[in-house]
Amino acid sequence: MAKRSTSFLCQICGAVHARWQGRCDSCGAWNSIAEETTAADTMPATLRGGRRGRLIALESLTGTSEDAPRVQVGISELDRVAGGGIVPGSVLLIGGDPGIGKSTLLIQASAKLAGAGHRIIYVSGEEAVAQVRLRAERLGLSGAPVELAAETNVEDIVATLSEGRRPALVVIDSIQTMWTDTVESAPGTVTQVRSSAQILIRYAKRAGAAVILVGHVTKDGQIAGPRVVEHMVDAVLSFEGDGAHHFRILRAQKNRFGPTDEIGVFEMTGLGLAEVANPSALFLSNRDSGAPGTAVYAGMEGTRPVLVEIQALVVPTSLGTPRRAVVGWDPSRLSMVLAVLEARCGIKLGAHDVHLNVAGGFRISEPAADVAVAAALISSLSGAVLPPDSVYFGEVSLTGAVRAVPHAVARLKEAAKLGFTRAVAPAAKGAAAKSGGASGREAGEPPLAVDAIASLGDIVATIAAKGARRGGGKPQEG
Repeated sequence: MAKRSTSFLCQICGAVHARWQGRCDSCGAWNSIAEETTAADTMPATLRGGRRGRLIALESLTGTSEDAPRVQVGISELDRVAGGGIVPGSVLLIGGDPGIGKSTLLIQASAKLAGAGHRIIYVSGEEAVAQVRLRAERLGLSGAPVELAAETNVEDIVATLSEGRRPALVVIDSIQTMWTDTVESAPGTVTQVRSSAQILIRYAKRAGAAVILVGHVTKDGQIAGPRVVEHMVDAVLSFEGDGAHHFRILRAQKNRFGPTDEIGVFEMTGLGLAEVANPSALFLSNRDSGAPGTAVYAGMEGTRPVLVEIQALVVPTSLGTPRRAVVGWDPSRLSMVLAVLEARCGIKLGAHDVHLNVAGGFRISEPAADVAVAAALISSLSGAVLPPDSVYFGEVSLTGAVRAVPHAVARLKEAAKLGFTRAVAPAAKGAAAKSGGASGREAGEPPLAVDAIASLGDIVATIAAKGARRGGGKPQEG
């Protein structure tokens, strides 16, 4: 009989500990260590016996390579994030908050592919078949030839998938509910999730069927379970959104067959998730251009330019330590911009509370938003309303200089398409079109006037002058 061994594994990172403790030394998570009992001889017999390995053929880097074949799902936003379509034999891991729309998106994708003649199998480990059918009825997809199953045993699932015609896509909802006979831990533990994922990945590579695994997320939005699963799969997609807003964002965090900075934008409707072809117009639909403290940021998400509104509120504090509240941006980045404003521009914000929000629930990750954030902060402090036809982008350095950012022309073109007539951008990219005259248009630049700035002090002087002309306050300088 196999001997039993007890180990203590962190359910977040998978680190093994000799005994239970409240905090994981590897990832720092609290109350994440659980006791698991495993068999001591679960190692394959060939490895225990010390079998001598066989020789494998080695090849050089030179040679011809073909692009990976892809299957178009029919949902352009999903195809964009996947890199142009789903690669047969690949494994995708998609995570998101409960109720964000993961199952809805996968049901729609399954129905699209099934309608095109592909065999699609949807395996649910959390819901009964009747519940999946009810969701399909609400979405108007009950007639799609999608094969359903409610099962959690991985061996039974693989045996079923191996029968009949090879499926083009297999959806496993979710990987945390799967379990295998090879280990004796409870479903959802590190050992079970890792072993179940390994069996499904092995099937996908052997059979050539694409597999999508749905994963739970933790409180901070990270995909739950051992991080080793993210390294095992070919792509990791994150489904983001806010319950207070109707749109959802599908973002690629890892992709072996495509870019890792693409996003897909969807809008939650009564008939499921609808694609948003122009997300900039959606994010700016309820914009209040007549209030101080708002600036339009021209950003890039992958190859797609996106315009969003940044809102700032600077008010005198009644606390000993001023508050710094940020939604949709990096708090450390805000602290840096505030420090540069005080050290290089003489703007005193130590006695003010600062609240920053990216409108619509959008999350910004690139540093090109520094100029837009600084403009919104100065506008709120001085009471000056920024021009409603202007967009802002640029990276701020610790010296106060504004550095150039990539894809400036694409940002300007998107702004011009939405009716903006002026942009505040780094001098390196906008000097040729600073006057907005014919020279910039003849050089192929978009019909958009660019106010070239070299330092953050240029923005402070311009906004402060506008605030003084309107009779508002001006920034407190040192």
